[in-house]
Amino acid sequence: MDLRQLQAFLAVVDHGGFTAAARATHTVQSNISTHVARLERALEATLIDRATGRPTQEGEAVVARARRIQNELSALEGDVASLQGSPRGTVRLGIIGTTARWLTPLVVDGLAKETPDVRPVVVDATTSSQVLRLVEGDLDFGVVALPVDDPEVRTRKLFTEENVVIAPAGHPLTTATDPLGVGDLAGEELLLASPGTTFRRVVDEAFDAADLTPKVKVEVDGLRLLATLAFKGFGVAIVPASAAPGWVGGDWVELAVEGLGRRTVGIATRRRGMLSLAAQSTIELVEKVVEREAAELRGIDLHER
Repeated sequence: MDLRQLQAFLAVVDHGGFTAAARATHTVQSNISTHVARLERALEATLIDRATGRPTQEGEAVVARARRIQNELSALEGDVASLQGSPRGTVRLGIIGTTARWLTPLVVDGLAKETPDVRPVVVDATTSSQVLRLVEGDLDFGVVALPVDDPEVRTRKLFTEENVVIAPAGHPLTTATDPLGVGDLAGEELLLASPGTTFRRVVDEAFDAADLTPKVKVEVDGLRLLATLAFKGFGVAIVPASAAPGWVGGDWVELAVEGLGRRTVGIATRRRGMLSLAAQSTIELVEKVVEREAAELRGIDLHER
């Protein structure tokens, strides 16, 4: 078994067949076929279904390991180069959508100024999706909603933020003179995050504490899309404060509601393996940006780390 065989195998998986893999890697199909066949002989298993060009069950098992090897080699090259100068290499980071909206531009700008040899690959993804990709070695680290219940993932807190309500302008909730509480939402059909998500659990806990059950109009797996529906007037939504930036257009009002709790956002990394120097420097930059911007961002507070 050698690296060329793993690279050829991943090329077939990524491009959907031997011909496409050869085209993408600028070689002939016979080279790809030979490398994959040798890998299969070494492992004594068929890894690619020749009829479909897709990995077999055994092939799927090899994909995750092969990607991890490939990522570790990339990190190794980057670490050696970093020790000879400033951090360099590719960093694959995930960020939940609502946080990505304000954090990504600042991090990308900071990397360009402070560590120009670090190339970020930013993945806008939900917490659950990031956790899967972290475990598989497809991400170096993620900015996620906490808590994360996975023994393979280590987390630390970045900040917390208020949970708020978005309502169409003119809605009865927007005319209330007294402070709103969870009980004021009991009669509303709400736009809510999907069941099982970290944010939905926080919302459900707030209603449970008030001995109430929320009425659901629609459930959405993605807080940015959930907020967009509210901005467009489809109903009343519960979202974290960062999902409702003031520059977003539309005829809507943000409302503070006592008892809705707060969302905690943090950094997630794999317990196994070692972060590259480029990934470590990027995490440090993320933390520095959050510390610098927290005072200016409405509803966000830093956590002690």
